Amino acid sequence: MNDTPGWASPGSAPSDGQEPDSPGPTQPSDQPGTGQGEPPSKWSKEQPPPSQWSAPGPQGPGQAPPPPPGPGWGSQPPGGYGGPGGGYGAPGGQGGGPGGWGGGYGGPGGTAGWGGPWGGPPPAAKPGVIPLRPLGVGEILDGAVSTMRTHWRTVLGISLTVAVVTQIAVILLQGLVLNDTGTVDTLNDPSASFEEVSRALGSTLVSSAVVLLITLLGTIVATALLTTVTSRAVLGRSVTTAEAWRDARPQLPGLFGLTLLLPLIAGLIVGVGAVPGVIIAVAGNGDAGVPIAVLGALVTFIVAVWLMIRFSLASPALMLEKQGVFKSMARSAKLVRGSWWRVCGIQLLAAIIANVVASIIVIPFTFAAAALSGDTMTGFLSSGTGNVGWTFLIVSGIGSVVGSMLTFPINAGVTVLLYIDQRIRREALDLDLARAAGIQGYGGAPGTTAGG
Repeated sequence: MNDTPGWASPGSAPSDGQEPDSPGPTQPSDQPGTGQGEPPSKWSKEQPPPSQWSAPGPQGPGQAPPPPPGPGWGSQPPGGYGGPGGGYGAPGGQGGGPGGWGGGYGGPGGTAGWGGPWGGPPPAAKPGVIPLRPLGVGEILDGAVSTMRTHWRTVLGISLTVAVVTQIAVILLQGLVLNDTGTVDTLNDPSASFEEVSRALGSTLVSSAVVLLITLLGTIVATALLTTVTSRAVLGRSVTTAEAWRDARPQLPGLFGLTLLLPLIAGLIVGVGAVPGVIIAVAGNGDAGVPIAVLGALVTFIVAVWLMIRFSLASPALMLEKQGVFKSMARSAKLVRGSWWRVCGIQLLAAIIANVVASIIVIPFTFAAAALSGDTMTGFLSSGTGNVGWTFLIVSGIGSVVGSMLTFPINAGVTVLLYIDQRIRREALDLDLARAAGIQGYGGAPGTTAGG
């Protein structure tokens, strides 16, 4: 008999003195009608129990073994490779039955393991607008847009309210103070005295600072409220405007201080870099002082940008972790460490998208305002101080309100989701978020980090 390699049982070697190709019948020794002089079979008379060594079906001594299973671990025959009670996937064995391995490797009885044969890790849970795992750039941007789309009543309500209140204050200030004809004439009059020009310029700078402060306050309030909305949207929960206000109100003074402190730090750094050149210029060497001042300002400007990116996640840290101003800055620096370029790129991309969206909306309103008010754009731009009528201010203000309704959620949402992404990467925040969202057993496997 020609045995198939690999299928012979232990102890099946030929007897002593017996050649493998000696003549005689080749039936097994236990078959009826076998002669005493026939050579013993290479198959043992005593086989192991069927549940341990038997093949899936009846097999004669001369039959070829069954073909191996196909690709993957889930293509074994019904009942497993060891028949009932044994094998991978048999009921009650190491397959999907009780006491087994929870479904085997994709065989009958379950789909435990990694989502099927060679399917990779299971998908991360997604209770809200983002999956609970490290995020890509597109997922962060999509999460911000999804928050605005899913919770549009709250998001657009907050953005609209803040934008309308802010813009009304700005329009009134521009129409009543900045649009003063006497101040405009003084600044445009080349024969005006130094005192008159200084007084008009000081009035304009103060009014402009007030406009900037009003706009900044509106941005702070919108950021605080939208941070709360986005953090709840990650868990798949909605929040009303009143609930967002109650949660964010205690942190508003700290957020206001943080928002004022960061530009002040950047301005001081740039100013320090320009001081040596200014001193040289004042000393009388203007030709050398000006280039030195410009070069120093450029170098320190790079340092200021680096610091601002390091502190760019301080706002969500202050709002969501209830930290103080300086602790939130230190928290942001820790989260950004080692990911500066990534954080900078995402923040820059979000700012470009927000500004493009705002420009697409605001520019047509500006042209429409100029047409309705009877002022040409050339006249508006050449005035330099904004000496325009109420029609122009109102129509252009409406465009600014519509633009703010879209830019506020994008800016706030991207910053919050970037903060959450950095914490998932560094601190396995996805586990805490999954528990907060009510997902049972998430990331329970020992030695693994869910969503990572």
